[in-house]
This record gives sequence, structure tokens and C-alpha cells, in this order.
Amino acid sequence: MSYRLGFPPYANVAPLVRFLEGEGLEVVHAPPTALNRLLLEGEIGLSLASSFFYLTHQEALGLLPDFSVAVLGPVYSVNLFHKKPLSELRRVALTTESATSVALLKLLLEEAGARPEYRREEGGLELLEAYDGVLLIGDRAIRAYAGLLKALPETPHALPSAFGALEVTDLAMAWFRRTRLPFVFAVWAYRLEDPPPKAVVQALRRARRRGLAQLGEVARGEAERLGVHPALLEHYLWNFRYHLEEPDRLGLKAFAEALGLPFQPSFYSA
Repeated sequence: MSYRLGFPPYANVAPLVRFLEGEGLEVVHAPPTALNRLLLEGEIGLSLASSFFYLTHQEALGLLPDFSVAVLGPVYSVNLFHKKPLSELRRVALTTESATSVALLKLLLEEAGARPEYRREEGGLELLEAYDGVLLIGDRAIRAYAGLLKALPETPHALPSAFGALEVTDLAMAWFRRTRLPFVFAVWAYRLEDPPPKAVVQALRRARRRGLAQLGEVARGEAERLGVHPALLEHYLWNFRYHLEEPDRLGLKAFAEALGLPFQPSFYSA
């Protein structure tokens, strides 16, 4: 019987899954909201789970202590595209793929003095015809942003955040300005009553080590898949923090506190 692992179908997990090898492992690709459901239902044994989902189900879930998908500063793939200043937003379209990004957006907009009407919508930047802002995540956000660039600057510090009347607010960067901490978008979670075999965790560590060692190759493959410049994807991927180190744990704790939730993780110890 195969052991099922859940991965969202996004470029930022490519360094973790590209070289994953192990006898009896089956990878399930699905959006974070679907993976969260499959994990709780026991359809997958171990999954990259969105932080919001984990924090709201801590009593049922355990964590791998050294895995995360986090950033310190801009993430480039969790973006609010908007036509008005944040404080003036009245109608915002939300991604249907992630509860974490939605929770972070609502927190940031409330602090900016905005309480817009939110609606879950499928689509991309065309939604701006009916909304003041649209929240896009993952590959869709990368493609949308890359499509706005007329040319790739020599340094990522020169990447623009405004395109005429259209502004792009990177939610992870907004979180950093607020807290000076990383933002953790996902963690490896499992049901407490069914921890993963040690061999599965070791296979994940080997895959991550190889993926990070060959990041240029991973970036070129993902750039070709998405139809964007390889240099943009390379910078995107090297910006991530994949090890849930102490700053990341502090960032996750700060997110829990901002949501009014406890932070009492149960870490895998096998």
C-alpha cells in the first residue's frame, strides 16, 4: 500500500518534490484548501498544510519540526492587485485556493482601516473590471505579475510594485513591515494519531537537500512550465525558507496571536 503525500501544485514547492524518491510514495497534487480536507479525512497521511488551517486544527495535527514554506520579506506569489489605496477598497475578489492568504489579507486591510466586501471568485486580473482589488496566489499570481513586466530588471530590488493606476501589494512584505518576522504560509502536518514513518520523513529531507542544491535546474523547469523568465523564478525560489527555523516559528506564533489563536505545536519526534 502506498503512502500518500499532499503537495500544492505551485512552483514554490518544486524544490521539495522535484527529486522526491522513495519506495511506495504517492504524491497527490491539489490546492491547499483541498489538501487540508484530504488530510483531516485521512485520505493523505502527510501534507503541506496551510498555516491558517494548521493553527485552527492544532488539537488534531502534528508538525514536522524542520519543514516550512516561509519567507522573510516579499513572496511575489501572494499579491493583492488593486486600483485604489488599501484604505479605500470597497470590493475585493478573493482566491478560492487558500484560507491563509485570505486571513492575512483581512488582517492587513483591517489594520489599514478598510472593511471591504469580500467575495470568493475564480479568475485573474480580469476580475478588476468588477472589483477594486483581487487577491491571487501561487502560479496564477506569478503569471499575472510577470505579464505586467515590460522588462526584467537587473536586480530584484528594482522590481516595480505599480503599473500605472494598478498597484501590487505583496502580503508577505506587508507582514514583514508590520512584524519584522517571516511569514509561514505552509507547514508539514499529519494527524496526531497517525504519524508518518521515519523513512518518509527522511525521503522528504533528501529531496529538499537535492532540490536546494540544484535550484537553478528547478527554476528553469518551473519557468518553462509557467512561461516566465528563468531569472525571475530563480530569485522567487531562493527567497523561500524551507526549514521552520526559530524565526519562522516566531512568525507563525505571531500570526496565531494576531488571529486570537493559541500556538501549542506538537512536533514529530521519531
